[in-house]
Amino acid sequence: MVREKVKVSTSTRTRQWKCVESRTDSKRLYYGRFILSPLMKGQADTIGIAMRRALLGELEGTCITRAKSKKIPHEYSTIVGIQESVHEILMNLKEIVLRGNLYGTRNAFICAKGPGYVTAQDIILPPSVEIVDNTQHVARLTEPIDFCIGLQIERNRGYGIKTPKNFHDGSYPIDAVFMPVRNANHSIHCYGNDNEKQEILFLEIWTNGSLTLKEALHEASRNLIDLFIPFLHAEEENFYLENNQHDVTLPFFPFHDD
Repeated sequence: MVREKVKVSTSTRTRQWKCVESRTDSKRLYYGRFILSPLMKGQADTIGIAMRRALLGELEGTCITRAKSKKIPHEYSTIVGIQESVHEILMNLKEIVLRGNLYGTRNAFICAKGPGYVTAQDIILPPSVEIVDNTQHVARLTEPIDFCIGLQIERNRGYGIKTPKNFHDGSYPIDAVFMPVRNANHSIHCYGNDNEKQEILFLEIWTNGSLTLKEALHEASRNLIDLFIPFLHAEEENFYLENNQHDVTLPFFPFHDD
């Protein structure tokens, strides 16, 4: 764990981020606390709300989204020689955290022989993907059987809720949580007199290990900047808009009597 005392600067010209605390609770849980100061009254809340939403909703992650095996008759079935049910195996696969920058969908697979434990380390991944925690449990093989499952890996943002379909092909969807940031909070500390009140923004971040704390901050900040870039070019469009302001056609919404 790393902790630092917070030193408040009184000049807005030296506004900067600083990490005041960081720790690794496990391979799949990183925590960090950052400050941004000094800020004028109201600015901390504006930035804090935007950063929290960007951290939780805008960052992409890589997850296992489907498992396939012709030997699996049904999601809630059991297989001789395997301690866990098929459903439990799918839930264990859902917990595996991946780090990668792949595009589109990629294939992976597990191929192990019992008896013994199957963990994330037994997954054969494409070159662009790596496992954050190789010790994540998948299944326990109690007999000398072959355990082979095909996997589908995707990169996306938010939640990936798969609609169940028929399982005749032995393919089972896995609800994925693509969010690399598990939680984010912000708080504000005010200081100074009534006439010149200033603020410090405290931002807490928890990641699943697929992104470092600084990577999460960087990507969230970059995504927010990209959203505002069109407004920076507003002056270039002013001439066109002023000359065509009478030609604007509004969308037509017909009225219906109840």
